[in-house]
Amino acid sequence: MRILPTSVLPKNILASLRKPANHIGASAALLEAVTAEPAAVMQKLGTSHSGLSEQEASARLETHGHNVVTEETRHTRLRMLGHACLNPLVILLVVLATIAFLTGDVRECLVMVMMVVLGVVLRFLQEAKADGAAARLKAMITVTATVIRDGQPREIALPQLVPGDLVKLAAGDMIPADIRILSSKDLFVIQSSLTGESLPVEKFEGREDDAGRPIAELRNVCFLGTSVESGSATAIVVETGFRTYLGKMARSIVAPAAETSFDRGVARFTWLMIRFMLVMVPLVFLINGITKHNWTEAFFFALAVAVGMTPEMLPMIVTVCLSRGAIDMSGKKVIVKRLNSIQNLGAMDVLCADKTGTLTLDRVILERYCDVVQHEDDEVLRFAYLNSHFQTGLKNVLDRAILQHREVCESFSAPDLQTVDEIPFDFVRRVMSVVIATPEGRHRLICKGAPEAIFERCNRFELEGAVYPVDPLLVRDLEEEYDNLSEDGFRVLAIAYADFEPRAAYSRADERDLILKGYVAFLDPPKETAAPAIAALEQHGVSVKILTGDNELVSRKICTEVGLTTESVVLGSQVAAMPDAELAEAAHRAALFARLSPADKERIVRALQSKGHVVGFMGDGINDSPALRAADVGISVDSAVDIAKEAADVILLEKSLIVIDEGVLEGRKVFANILKYIRMGASSNFGNMFSVLGASAFVPYLPMAPMQILTNNLLYDFSQVPIPADNVDPEQIAKPRPWDMGEITRFILFIGPCSSVFDYTTYLMLLYVFNGWDPANESLFQTGWFVESLITQTLVIHIIRTKRIPFLQSRASWPMIAATTAVIMLGMWLPFSPLGPSLGFTQLPPLYWPLLAVTLCCYVLLTQGVKAWLIRRGWV
Repeated sequence: MRILPTSVLPKNILASLRKPANHIGASAALLEAVTAEPAAVMQKLGTSHSGLSEQEASARLETHGHNVVTEETRHTRLRMLGHACLNPLVILLVVLATIAFLTGDVRECLVMVMMVVLGVVLRFLQEAKADGAAARLKAMITVTATVIRDGQPREIALPQLVPGDLVKLAAGDMIPADIRILSSKDLFVIQSSLTGESLPVEKFEGREDDAGRPIAELRNVCFLGTSVESGSATAIVVETGFRTYLGKMARSIVAPAAETSFDRGVARFTWLMIRFMLVMVPLVFLINGITKHNWTEAFFFALAVAVGMTPEMLPMIVTVCLSRGAIDMSGKKVIVKRLNSIQNLGAMDVLCADKTGTLTLDRVILERYCDVVQHEDDEVLRFAYLNSHFQTGLKNVLDRAILQHREVCESFSAPDLQTVDEIPFDFVRRVMSVVIATPEGRHRLICKGAPEAIFERCNRFELEGAVYPVDPLLVRDLEEEYDNLSEDGFRVLAIAYADFEPRAAYSRADERDLILKGYVAFLDPPKETAAPAIAALEQHGVSVKILTGDNELVSRKICTEVGLTTESVVLGSQVAAMPDAELAEAAHRAALFARLSPADKERIVRALQSKGHVVGFMGDGINDSPALRAADVGISVDSAVDIAKEAADVILLEKSLIVIDEGVLEGRKVFANILKYIRMGASSNFGNMFSVLGASAFVPYLPMAPMQILTNNLLYDFSQVPIPADNVDPEQIAKPRPWDMGEITRFILFIGPCSSVFDYTTYLMLLYVFNGWDPANESLFQTGWFVESLITQTLVIHIIRTKRIPFLQSRASWPMIAATTAVIMLGMWLPFSPLGPSLGFTQLPPLYWPLLAVTLCCYVLLTQGVKAWLIRRGWV
């Protein structure tokens, strides 16, 4: 399922969210649920507190359909075939073939039809293969919801939800459908994907008196596409799929994927070729018509030139390169959700990542539990255990480390204690509390969280059983004890408490005037692979920056151990105070950012982008989703929270920088092979412009018959089919390679004319050595140029594909060598074959071949020399 980001919702849609709900197509069932009591909603939807039975859920799934709002993953084979046909280049070839047929040139029409069939069939087969591979890869990434069925909670895939299902919500969950809240505890929901409002909205279970209020203000319903920031709830599914609010919007809104620099570059190259054609074809037509006085011949020659300049293999090459790259990356534990993000992954020069699980093992161990002066204290551990045991929200790695500690497992239990209330964690307070009933009949609030957040809520501390006031002079001493733990690499949580007379409910306002009990300290040691992975990324031109919500002392120690520079550390409080320009400079310099909020992470990503960086962001938490969406390539892991996986472009099956480094290299290989085709096509076409124009001007007949041009182009296309599987030299993937149209243009301007030089030497050889001035030798001239042209542009593939010396220092893949060899041999055989006369060829004299060999040697040397000169100057 795809969540439509706010950026693609038209302003009139956003405005409609603030209109009365019954004016904007909210379902009648949802509006009815708004004003009904929870029990009445459950009765209406035919469910109970034990949820639906599996049998009933299956029946409802048949009736209501799957809970999806877009069906974009798979396409029918017919639709794929239509997509392959409805391509500007294919349409152009069809138009030219139709013109050839209507004017009586059936042979040329048949050759163009063969070219269309070749391009369409290859693209169709490759896209079908890519679609199947993408489906298999995406099946590895699932977004689930916690549902109560047959009285038991279970995880099911979102598409399987049906109206009447009871769902459990916790921080980090996506809202899986349009739901009515039945019970909640401090539930805050982020609705920005629908309303554009960045602040979370609190939701309650109580009925609304007026369902006609703006839909964004309805407080007892949540909508598909939003997410839980904090708190917990039980809710009932009212609407699914296209009957949800988002589903109805999706019917009228097309959410286009954001265009990458790669998309724009391919489009610019295509239009460059079309502009070449628009200039070239009329000139060729006019020059040949004026000089040969045969306007019909001139027309067909110009038509053939137009076909020859059409980069009809580009869609197939791009599709195959990207799909092959995605398949290769999946073997290295990188799942690509969006194919075009592969190029951005290769172009990435800054990777922003969280510390936990990326640099560290993400296998947190509770190492110390101590009082405020770092003396071991079992009571501190007991308080931490009670807090983690009784909380009902998302248990993080620290909670699990507390509950799994050996001392806890052997000594602690809570059979006689009851939870009274809970104040869930959120990223603003950075604390969470539970309230339990003590055997003495009082209520005890136990608060656990970031030490600085706990400190500001405490006015007393406990030491050796006695409680003392927090004197301003003692505050710094208390902070130093915590700092000492942090400097040793421990991740520290503070524990505080307060006792109350019994009452019904508690809120955030009660988290004050607490008694500081002590600290629990966790160790999450660095991965052994972290330092080598960072070094490898740096070697490949990707600088790593750590963006963490953790404190700067722990983060600095871990970063130092893995080889990251920590001379400049930027804190969240500093980020919030910096204007954008200053933040961009700080983000460019610093490698460690600590104590960040989700908004801080997003700002840092955008600041780096403003400095011209291609930024990747790796995150797996709910607080990472804004930065994941803002980054050029969002990277998450398969164990991430739902909203993070939805926001990401790439999913890792292993949370490791080594895996990212391998993915980066694969992305660069894909781009390198696509760039090979673009360079070959562009430089060949640019050179052909000069060759065809010159020959048209002074040769007394058509320099090559239209049918011969089409045959030449068809064979050249065959030689390029193996490009996606070609080898890539290490230096081509050593550094980030963003799309650079200037580099491509320089390559065209200098390499293109090299072929023209030897086309002209071939003209002179055929005109003067073999008396090509005589119109009786027209076929000989055309055959000679056909063979030379085909061999040179096929040979140049091996020169352009590498920055090294071809064949000696760098060899193409065996399929590429086999294809180019076969095309060259076929081109040399055609004049002597039975097909030769029908194509207008004649047998070439023996002297032609040694002269051709000299021409080819000189051509290879000149092109290699110009390429080496361009490389030395740093122009390509």
